[in-house]
Amino acid sequence: VTTYENYAIIIVDNGSTSQDAIDYLKLIEDKEGEIGARLRVLRHPGIFNFSAMNNRAIKEARGDYVCLLNNDTAPLEPDWLSEMMQHARRPEVGAVGAKLFYPDGRVQHGGVILGIGWGSPADHPYNGAPGDSLGYWGRLQVQQDFSAVTAACMVTRRALYEELGGLDEEKFAVCFNDVDYCLRVREKGYLVVWTPYARLLHETSASLRGHV
Repeated sequence: VTTYENYAIIIVDNGSTSQDAIDYLKLIEDKEGEIGARLRVLRHPGIFNFSAMNNRAIKEARGDYVCLLNNDTAPLEPDWLSEMMQHARRPEVGAVGAKLFYPDGRVQHGGVILGIGWGSPADHPYNGAPGDSLGYWGRLQVQQDFSAVTAACMVTRRALYEELGGLDEEKFAVCFNDVDYCLRVREKGYLVVWTPYARLLHETSASLRGHV
């Protein structure tokens, strides 16, 4: 659900086994002539490779901007995409992330910082904080630049994504592909922005995923 009207959806199916999902995807395919380019299914069988799936989908995309969005997310407010797009359109911005919440209301994603994970190169600084938490000096409530944001919900310019070669399918097939992408965005001189005004639910365990 979104108030932003100029969009199309590509669903990447990596071998769904749930009968409900299979039936739903077939229904979409059967109606593609009626729906047109607004909603379609892209079949991507084989071993789960988050980077390869997104790279393939973006090759099929036709818009100037793309939103990588996990299947275990759900908008909490209808203006989430408009909030992200107002930053994505800024010429100095290369990637935009959203504020994500666990189903119980705790914060799941409030940006990504390098070097704070236990045995990992990056982590979420506010993971598990109460949903209404201010964060350090109020940072959970303000728009700001970060080292990286999660690709569970990330908007970026398609031309920049293609220029950078997309997500790394070999080194970061599942984990840290979003962090790697954001660091390459920053190396190009662009900002990585996180906004608390785009709010979505993120179950995190409902689909196979390993990126932060």
